[in-house]
Amino acid sequence: MTFSYYPGCTLKTKAKELDRCGRLAMEKLGVTLEELKEWQCCGGAYSTAKDEIATKLSSVRALADARDNGRDLVTLCSACHNVIKQVNHEIRTNPDMDLRANNYLALETPYHGETKVLHYLEVLRDVVGFDRVAAAVSAPFTGKKIGAYYGCLLLRPSAVMGTDNAENPSLLEDFLRAIGAEPVVYPLRNECCGGYVTLEDPEFARGKAARVLDSASGAGASCVVTACPLCLYNLKKSGNGLPVFYFTELLAGALGVPGVNVSAVLEGAA
Repeated sequence: MTFSYYPGCTLKTKAKELDRCGRLAMEKLGVTLEELKEWQCCGGAYSTAKDEIATKLSSVRALADARDNGRDLVTLCSACHNVIKQVNHEIRTNPDMDLRANNYLALETPYHGETKVLHYLEVLRDVVGFDRVAAAVSAPFTGKKIGAYYGCLLLRPSAVMGTDNAENPSLLEDFLRAIGAEPVVYPLRNECCGGYVTLEDPEFARGKAARVLDSASGAGASCVVTACPLCLYNLKKSGNGLPVFYFTELLAGALGVPGVNVSAVLEGAA
């Protein structure tokens, strides 16, 4: 089973473990993530301006490449997933954007939104299946109370993303159950961490992140997992000492991937 894979810039720099563990875990599960050969930055944030097209063209190129490979496109970074999926939706539903993007790119075969975009977690849930993930676990996180942190971008706008119920999601909790952990549901798991205003208003961002982790630890979580590099950075920088991991790190550890062991960290967690 092979998918086209868009890693994004941060997974090649600050978020290498999100990428490395994600690839190795999928190999364990019999899934191949084939990286697109000439991908570019997704744009970093989705522009809602109707006259803005330049920042969206790299996403269209990635979508067209996946289409030409005859495969669905898998993303892992929450921000990249959000941008690419929203661009794909706009190409499908906005004839003016479709026309302008294709005029700019002059692709050999015009792109009109044919590619299906999946987040890595959707592949685990809908393609591999959490039952199969659970069956492959060799080092379960039994007895560990872990909080899932969704943040903003994985779930919203809900009408476009379609990943899960934006107000009461269960995707990451179901993932945690599959690797043997006890998911902790806490009030701020799908609230913004303030990451996008870190440079403009660092004090505000610190406060937002601190409240998220206080909410998680107050509900009994021994650590938090996320799919967003910006969220992880902000939570670690501004948090209360609660460990924060990429969910792929725990997945790879649970599957027994060599060189991945987060259990030692969790042993000392409250």
